[in-house]
Amino acid sequence: MLLARRKLQIETERLTLREPRMGDYTDWSGLRDLSADFLTPWEPQWMEDHLTRKDFANRVDWAHRSLSEGSAVPLFLIRRDDQTLVGAITMDNIRRGPSQSASLGYWTGKPYCRRGYMREALDVLVHHAFERMDLSRIEAACLPGNNASRRLLEKCGFKYEGVAQSYLQINGRWRNHVLYASLRPDRRGRTDSG
Repeated sequence: MLLARRKLQIETERLTLREPRMGDYTDWSGLRDLSADFLTPWEPQWMEDHLTRKDFANRVDWAHRSLSEGSAVPLFLIRRDDQTLVGAITMDNIRRGPSQSASLGYWTGKPYCRRGYMREALDVLVHHAFERMDLSRIEAACLPGNNASRRLLEKCGFKYEGVAQSYLQINGRWRNHVLYASLRPDRRGRTDSG
């Protein structure tokens, strides 16, 4: 007998972080369309079908499959007081074994930026990763000129680690990225040597 997977939902003071569902399509496509000029300088080039219902259905399927397999944690940020979608955060490329690490990506819709929503989400997801998932390291990368993202990561305790050359294609061009990481406090700096 197969047991149904329990839906992941994390609450913060102002937000509910939960997995996407098909009923979110209109809110998601509307917010992404409204925020296109704000988001596209920092993201991989949008495909022609990016805002279609079919593409969104593929994203929802991927999210549910990834959560079930434990390979990613894709979550929408829903403002609790009015159930408004304000953005999304994804912990992806979850690596177990000796690595116990993951990569992080996020976006906020233009009307909701600089209101502390992503900081609230990032803090709680990193805590969840360390305390509930037993991860040791969370990595994030952003374009060197994305000062808002860099400040966010630094405020959330991420440390600058260096530059990755031609790390990702952003808006159609291979771009260097600055790398940041957050380490689980009880494992920071521990080694078996010495």
